[in-house]
Amino acid sequence: MSEDVRVLVVEDETVAADAHRLYVERVPGFTVAAVAHSAAAARRALERTPIDLVLLDLYLPDGHGLQLLRGLRSAGHRADVIAVTSARDLAVVREGVSLGVVQYVLKPFTFATLRDRLTRYGEFRAAAGEAAGQDDVDRALAALRAPRPADPPKGLSAPTLDRVTQALRAAGEDGLTAQSTADLAGLSRITARRYLEHLVTTGLATRAPRYGQVGRPELHYRWEARG
Repeated sequence: MSEDVRVLVVEDETVAADAHRLYVERVPGFTVAAVAHSAAAARRALERTPIDLVLLDLYLPDGHGLQLLRGLRSAGHRADVIAVTSARDLAVVREGVSLGVVQYVLKPFTFATLRDRLTRYGEFRAAAGEAAGQDDVDRALAALRAPRPADPPKGLSAPTLDRVTQALRAAGEDGLTAQSTADLAGLSRITARRYLEHLVTTGLATRAPRYGQVGRPELHYRWEARG
């Protein structure tokens, strides 16, 4: 790529938006041109700033991300889109593809996962030009559609992370301690805390001390990402 890919981060959760911005800016060849916390703010950013790629959360306070994308396409905006979402509904995925979503990243995700998607998107952009034959077309699409598996953080597994995530989301505003998470997910307290800290690091959860009647305060974790 001759110049950096200009990225618009659209994410309503401030902590998660900051994490996504930092992730993007750690990938060579990509720069964050703007951050928006709503669909309306995203539209304003696209009107005033040249954008190549939108990192789009699908659950926004003023509308669904795909609804925003339909409006952008009707208005003539042609920026590519990587959807960032907790949604696992394949009907949503199919609709997104029809609107030009080139990749999906499921929450919670690691830096390695997003780096892989961005790197492959960069390879796809670099392949622009006239194809000499079918092989060139296949290679360009393979770079976009067949991402390499990203290495999870050491000691973490996707199924266990999903169990911890579901338990924390179900707890709502009350949140969970490491011990209560361990009880719900069938883990040891130490293991549960490692996964909870990972969610905090990726911006999907917060932690805060909660003081009881006696003794030291206990850390409570709360899910912060919507959707």
